[in-house]
Order: sequence, then C-alpha cells, then structure tokens
Amino acid sequence: MGIEPILQICCRDRNRIALQSDVLGASSLGVNNILFITGDHQSFGNHPSARGVYDVDSIQLIKIVKDMRDEGIFESGDEIKSGKPNVFIGGAANPFADPLDYRVDRFEKKIIAGVDFIQTQSVYNLERFNQWMDEVRTRGLDKKVYIIAGVTPLKSLKMTKRMKFYVPGVDIPDDIYNKMKNTNNPKAEGYRIALNLINEIKKIPGVHGIHMTALFWEDIIPSLVREAGFIPRP
Repeated sequence: MGIEPILQICCRDRNRIALQSDVLGASSLGVNNILFITGDHQSFGNHPSARGVYDVDSIQLIKIVKDMRDEGIFESGDEIKSGKPNVFIGGAANPFADPLDYRVDRFEKKIIAGVDFIQTQSVYNLERFNQWMDEVRTRGLDKKVYIIAGVTPLKSLKMTKRMKFYVPGVDIPDDIYNKMKNTNNPKAEGYRIALNLINEIKKIPGVHGIHMTALFWEDIIPSLVREAGFIPRP
C-alpha cells in the first residue's frame, strides 16, 4: 500500500531494558518509524493507581536509541550482537504549554539527542502554533528535523469539552469551542474546523506533514485526506 506505520513507545510503562528490547523487536519486524514519548502521568488515565516506571525520559531514550542505531551499543555499553537496528527516530513536542521558550528548548534538546522527526500536540490554536514555529525557524531547527503537525477532528461537543478542559497540553480557543457549542451539526462543524486547520497549517513554512488523529472517527480520514489535497500523493 506504500504506507508505513509509526510505532509509539512510552517511557512510563517500561524500564530501559524492556524499552531497548521493544526497539529491537520492532526493527526485526520491519517497523522502523518509532515515536518515543515520556508519557502522561498515570493519574490522568483510567488506571490512576498504577505505578509508573519512568526509568528514563523521552530525551534520554532518544539518545539511547540513537546509540543503538549508529554505534551498535546498548545503554550499558555492550555491543548489540544481532546488528544495529534500523530506526527512524521520532519525538513529540507541545507548542501550547508555557513558557514558550522552554518548549522550544526542549524540542532542541530532542534534536541534539537524535530525533529525525517530531510530531506535535494537536493544533487548534493557530496563533500560538505560529509563534512556536517562528521561534523554531529563528533557531534553524526546522532545517534539522521533520516537523509533523497534529490535527484531531472534533466529533461532538462532549469531545470538545473533554479536550479543552481535561486533556493536558491541548489548547482549544474559545472561538472553536463556541462553534462546536452552537452548531446543530457537531460532526459537520468539527470536520470543517479540521479541514480549515489543515489548510492553514500547510501554509506555515517549516511544517513537513500532518498527523491526523481521528479519535473513534476513523472513517472520515479518506475524505479529509482527499479534500486537504494529499491525494494523489506527490
């Protein structure tokens, strides 16, 4: 099909031994694009009493995987006998948390650690995202890594409320919230909002792609991809 998966590996749930094992296993199966995240604290999920691991954070893990790939060594310094894993290393960035300079600093640390691509938190606040991208371009970071902006279509007012008020790191401006609150057709309005966001993000220099996360609404992705002009693929 010409489509490659992006595997997500979370530091919250495993120690460095298991994380390195997961990387080797994925690479052996031909899954080479891996996104490494620290992970939201378990108190935000449906198992709040679970114990997080957090042996390393995402920046440390990115460096570990870079050494596995480029040097053929584990974090312990031991040689990987089976050979170097083929990994295209990904990380996450949140342009919407404060302070702005710190978010770009953390992004730059991931580049230094070894990321090849970055996926951002879902973009709703275009003004703030443009501010973040301005600083990214000022530092020349857009020339060092592929930046993929996240877009999550809003399916209902209930989803909008949850994303706006309860999901850490998400910034939904009041104008978008009010559109979803006042519409008689939340799905159609959410689709229009997502398509508009994609078209605006495409104009931003330094953005290399869009990561669509249609939560429990996957059937709209084909039409959204077509209307956004991503088909046929360049």
